[in-house]
Amino acid sequence: MPHFSSYKALLLSAGLSLAVLSPALAQTTTPKYSNEFLNVGVGGRALGMGKVQVSLADDATAGYWNPAGLVSQKNKYDGVLMHSELFSGIVKNDYAGFGMKLDDKSALGVSLIRLGVDDIADTRNLVNEYGYIDYNNIRYFSVADYALLLSYARQISSIEGLQVGANAKVIYRNIGSFADAIGFGIDAGVQYRRNGWQLGLMARDITTTYNAWTIHRDQFEGPANALDQMPENSTEITLPLFVFGGSRLIKLPGEFTALAALDMELSTDGQRNTLVSSKAVNLDPRAGLELGYKNLVYLRGGVGNAQQVQSFTGSETWKVQPSLGLGVALSGLRLDMALTRLAVEKLGQRSQPTSIIVSLGYGLK
Repeated sequence: MPHFSSYKALLLSAGLSLAVLSPALAQTTTPKYSNEFLNVGVGGRALGMGKVQVSLADDATAGYWNPAGLVSQKNKYDGVLMHSELFSGIVKNDYAGFGMKLDDKSALGVSLIRLGVDDIADTRNLVNEYGYIDYNNIRYFSVADYALLLSYARQISSIEGLQVGANAKVIYRNIGSFADAIGFGIDAGVQYRRNGWQLGLMARDITTTYNAWTIHRDQFEGPANALDQMPENSTEITLPLFVFGGSRLIKLPGEFTALAALDMELSTDGQRNTLVSSKAVNLDPRAGLELGYKNLVYLRGGVGNAQQVQSFTGSETWKVQPSLGLGVALSGLRLDMALTRLAVEKLGQRSQPTSIIVSLGYGLK
């Protein structure tokens, strides 16, 4: 079974893959992990629970996880900010989300996401016309992916506990001055709450999302590119991805609570290295748990991203990606921290570094 780790998928989504700039791709392509930066996740609470949120999201981050949850936010206005540095600070991941209740049955939301690598050295002109190294000729550029999500959610009056939502999504991807792409898509979500149970369904890129790449040919001129074939403009298609899940809140003695949740991610872009894998669909389960005390302090944990990893000896074992989180909520202010790994395998004898994610949220009545 081919192995695609989260690390490789992330680099692909950030535009670092040579496939983006390689020559002679078909005019329209449907690559695996297209727009994968939108699957990294946002919010310290969600990431601390292993990205299990489709049935739970009820604040500004619902615009990302499931827009239907915006109707359930506790305050009229809610905002969340997050910054994280992945892979020892190489990749910067930033998020800002805002939700506003229009009335008891409807809400609006807006989310902005950026994932990028900055200060990449362009050394094509390092050797000057006299054959000497000239460090003044080094130029720096960034590779970044951006997404703007405009969300609307509404409670269905005719069915108690049912609420629906949708995102209009605009994507901009940039590889310095060499190439950029713009894309559009639509997401749709549903949440249903009944008798202490919460169920959710999120359909991302439900109409498929199209990224139109433009190659700036004049930027590829230079001695290092003399023998390279020029890349061509192309259109990249992102196929639908579905997440469905459920959760239940249990009250424990002494003002403690336990919230258990399970999500199932179903991808349709080709065979992936998941627990259930096929060329048609792939199923990736995730589980999360949140223990709370007086709605003030929360301890979280999650597990997901099950992958079959091949060692240097050729043996194969199943690995999962664990995560831990801690949250504090006081007077509308929420501080959430998550510890998570974005790679499930070891490189030699060393494990991948743990990523620390911190988000700050505030609700205003």
